[in-house]
Amino acid sequence: MPDSTVTLAGNITRDPELRFTPSGQGVSTFGLAVNRRWQNRQTNDWEEATSFFDVTCWGQLAENVAESITKGARVVVAGRLEQRSWENEEGERRSKVQVVAYEVGPSLRWATAEVTKNERRSGIDDGRQTFSKRPSAPVYADEEPF
Repeated sequence: MPDSTVTLAGNITRDPELRFTPSGQGVSTFGLAVNRRWQNRQTNDWEEATSFFDVTCWGQLAENVAESITKGARVVVAGRLEQRSWENEEGERRSKVQVVAYEVGPSLRWATAEVTKNERRSGIDDGRQTFSKRPSAPVYADEEPF
C-alpha cells in the first residue's frame, strides 16, 4: 500500500527542536498551523478554521530545518502521514497523526528567500541513497554554480 502523501502550507507554531539518536542521526520536530478561510454563502461572512500538525524531519533535513526556520515562518511541507499510539499514565489509549517530512521549504507566496546550497554527504539518509558527488557540469567564471 502506498504512503499517505500530503503537502501542507502553513506557519511554524514553535521553533524546531533538534535532537540526535544514539547512532548520531538528527531528528527535528516542529508544529505547523494550516489555516483555511472561506466565505459562507448563506451569511456572506468569512469563516476560518485552523488545523495543527506535528512535523518530524530526519537526517540532514532535520539539521537544515533546525538551522533555517523559526516560529512564525511560512513553509511548505511535503511528507507522509503516520499515526502513533500510546497509553497515558491513566491507562487510556491515545493516538495522533503526524507528518514525517520528505521536504520542507519556505513559502514564497508573501516572502522571498535566499538559498545556500550545502555540500552533499555520502551514505544513506532518510532511506534514500545519496551520492558524495554529483556529475560535474562546466562552471564558467562569471556564472553561479546553481
